[in-house]
Amino acid sequence: MSHQGTRMQHPFQISRKIEYGLRAMSFLASVRSDEVVPFREIARRMDVPEAFLAKILKTLVARGMVRATRGAHGGYALARPAKDISFLDVIEAVEGPVQVNLCQDHDAGGCRAVGACTMYGVWKLGQQRMLEVFRRATLDTLAMSELVALQAPLSAANG
Repeated sequence: MSHQGTRMQHPFQISRKIEYGLRAMSFLASVRSDEVVPFREIARRMDVPEAFLAKILKTLVARGMVRATRGAHGGYALARPAKDISFLDVIEAVEGPVQVNLCQDHDAGGCRAVGACTMYGVWKLGQQRMLEVFRRATLDTLAMSELVALQAPLSAANG
């Protein structure tokens, strides 16, 4: 059976949901903290399908990471400072806890051979290192520099 024409996702590939969530959050991290961004502007600027973005933003609002403002001048903004929101926070908000290998998930049945498995330590270390990278990357470091530069006071730009 051929898989030509269908796109297979690699086991370690970041899902579209995570990618779109991070795109939206990095955009929100790029604007002034007192500014709300219209839904359609986020979708257009970050090239995220509107229907998908609506679900993701609803989840991020429910998790207390984004605040929504209704009305003619409504939109979305970060609910916390960008420096306090990590890559991992966004990933876990939209997809749930990161699990590299099921053998580490004892609640889901895991693997019966964990005690004698020679691979367990490698999986565990790999997950720890990956999570540490995602935990240290905060939204302020992912903000879009060209948008942040537009907000800088003229005195700072000329000084």
